[in-house]
Amino acid sequence: MNRSRLAPGAGIVTVPGARPVLRTTDGEFLRIDTGSVDPVDLVDRLTAGERRTSSEELDALVSAFEQAGHAVAEPCRPPLAGRAVHLLGDPVLTEPLSRFAAAEGAEVHAATADDMAGLAGERDTAVVWCLDSPVPTGLWDTADRLPDRHTAWLRCHREGAHAWIEPLASAPGDVTSAHVRLRRLAATAAHGELAAYWAGHRTPDTGPHPTEPSAALIAALLTADLIAWAAGEPHQAPGLPPGRRLRRIDLRHLTVTEHPVLPVPEVAPLPVPTTRTAP
Repeated sequence: MNRSRLAPGAGIVTVPGARPVLRTTDGEFLRIDTGSVDPVDLVDRLTAGERRTSSEELDALVSAFEQAGHAVAEPCRPPLAGRAVHLLGDPVLTEPLSRFAAAEGAEVHAATADDMAGLAGERDTAVVWCLDSPVPTGLWDTADRLPDRHTAWLRCHREGAHAWIEPLASAPGDVTSAHVRLRRLAATAAHGELAAYWAGHRTPDTGPHPTEPSAALIAALLTADLIAWAAGEPHQAPGLPPGRRLRRIDLRHLTVTEHPVLPVPEVAPLPVPTTRTAP
């Protein structure tokens, strides 16, 4: 029989002279009505897994904790169990990401750009492409089509002192790298200069390249996105649709900022001009 324990991040606060209080994973405090159950028995069941006493009322109380997400049955599956993650790009970023994803239960594979077409349509599969440089024009075009066949697509790259993590796309209509480029060009007055920068018309790169701490931060954020995808609950910033956020990491002092980003609608083609002939 699996034993229920408090969910990671949750805890029970025993207030002297009062009923116990649950501190949720979100930091809220909720009073626990234990009824006729001894609070000590509840704490024992949800911390050490002890079953020194058992009753229908105690079992129902533990079940209520589970249903509300405040307790989990052991053993639990790692959050990325049953998911395949294909990594490609620069080792300074893919190596820590490989370790983090594997630690969360993912089946990690090395991939190449030539694998993209073959991976399309593979459900429970994510492709993550990490670059320690700007994205060359057209490099991610094939991968941008992965979400149309329900294969998850996550990516990051570096531009000078900033690393960019684009939102994970896993279904038709999600934000692709092409959408992000168009939105970024529309948001700046220097759109011509930014487009030239992306096209390679720039001086040689002077860094800063990701260090071990900054690479670990980027890999951790990417792993969190994969976990949210596996749970079917994309991260959501206040006021934004699920998962549609572009994050920028300043590699100089490891600050993270978030920016809303939405898909770019398809534009109807211009009508073909008609030539009128004289009667």
